[in-house]
Amino acid sequence: MTSLADRQAALVAALVAGADVPEGFDVSRVLATRLALMRKRAGEVAGTWPLLAASYGESWFAAFGTWAAARPPAGSLRDGWDFARDQGDALPALGKDDLADRERHFHYDGRSAPRRRSRAAVLVATVRSRLWISDWPTASTS
Repeated sequence: MTSLADRQAALVAALVAGADVPEGFDVSRVLATRLALMRKRAGEVAGTWPLLAASYGESWFAAFGTWAAARPPAGSLRDGWDFARDQGDALPALGKDDLADRERHFHYDGRSAPRRRSRAAVLVATVRSRLWISDWPTASTS
C-alpha cells in the first residue's frame, strides 16, 4: 500500500508534469484540471513575457502547452525563458526581441534563479546589440 504522501505526489505529477493519472482518480476530472492549470500557467507566462506570447498570437496556448506538458512549473519568468530558448530559430521575431532584452538585463544559467546584470554589463550588451557587433575583438599579444 502506498502512503498518502506518495498518492499526493503522483497526483501533482499527473496535474503539472504530464505523468499518468494515478489509479483511483477520475481520469476525466484530472485531465480537465490539468488543462485548466496549463491555461493558467500559460497566462502567467504571457503576463511576464507579453511580447513572447504576442509573437505567437492565437497559437500561444498550443505552442506553450505542447512545450510545457511534461515539464513541471519553474515560475513564469523561468518558464518563459526556457520556452523561448528551446524554440531556437523557430522563435518569432518579436519573441526573439523579448528574449534578447531579458538576456541583456539578466543572467540566467537555466538552473538557478535569474540574476540582474550590473549596469556596466547591461550597457555593453545594449551597445553590442545596437551596433550588431557579434564578437568584440580580442586583445592580441605581440
